[in-house]
Amino acid sequence: MKQRCPFCNNEIVRYRNPIPTVDIIIESDSDGIILIKRKNEPIGWALPGGFVDYGESLEDAAIREAKEETSLDVTLISQFHTYSNPDRDPRHHTVSTIFIARATGKARADDDAADIGYFTRDSLPDPIVFDHRRILDDYFTNRFDEK
Repeated sequence: MKQRCPFCNNEIVRYRNPIPTVDIIIESDSDGIILIKRKNEPIGWALPGGFVDYGESLEDAAIREAKEETSLDVTLISQFHTYSNPDRDPRHHTVSTIFIARATGKARADDDAADIGYFTRDSLPDPIVFDHRRILDDYFTNRFDEK
């Protein structure tokens, strides 16, 4: 996409790049994993997560987003996988790095979350937005089949 430089008025090329995001699978020993119900479009259940701020590491973004949406302090256990299908988010082309984490504190919906819940492989809610059902299918298959 071409546009004009606001300083010199020369034509410049504007590049479109995917937007980096993070999502966090927060594990609980007895209650399953945490999902949030989104306040904003697309409405539905999702992993806690969001956009990486400029100058922020993926790890710091994951810890911040978990705190903002669940009120929990998390410890990242591992990086799980990265998902990059251009259609994974209907709003933008995003690339999401998924982290597995443990938490302390009492979970409470906050920021972009309208509700919060603990779910197991057999009790996942509907609808689950973005590609988070695929992520959870991969997680439940890989995380527990290797044990």
